[in-house]
Amino acid sequence: MATGNIFLVGMMGAGKTTIGRALARKLGLVFADADKELVTRTGVAVATIFEIEGEAGFRKRESTLLVELAAGENAVIATGGGVVLDPENRKVMRERGTVVYLRARLESLWERTRHDTSRPLLATPDPKATLATLLEQREPLYMECAHLVVDTGPQSPSALATRLAATLRQHAGSA
Repeated sequence: MATGNIFLVGMMGAGKTTIGRALARKLGLVFADADKELVTRTGVAVATIFEIEGEAGFRKRESTLLVELAAGENAVIATGGGVVLDPENRKVMRERGTVVYLRARLESLWERTRHDTSRPLLATPDPKATLATLLEQREPLYMECAHLVVDTGPQSPSALATRLAATLRQHAGSA
């Protein structure tokens, strides 16, 4: 497979971390989870960063980390769901690898996130409506920067990673 990175983008709950880890194993690549890396570096949860620095502060940290991760080669990088909000982030990912949009239906995203209290953007009176609004705002940005779009559907993360690995090999061969 060609050098470069594989950036997984998509909404919270789309499976970027789970699928990314399985995909990296199948392809023999390093795996990095941007949100987990931010937590490791700051020593606090993402929600705490949001609380102290606001979303703008978090996004600045996220962009700085993305540039650093993108500078490497041959990694599968699970990005935060909002990384696509910054046009520069979209450009960095497209230039430094293959961007894969893990697309999931709202109902699936809601099922996967509704009991997760660690997601600051869903700490609202109506988290499902918030999730729907975020999906509507971000979908065009995911589509804009994606080289490949993969519907997550009902299949297991392992099966999806196997299918995605095959698709990426084909994509690399035709690039």
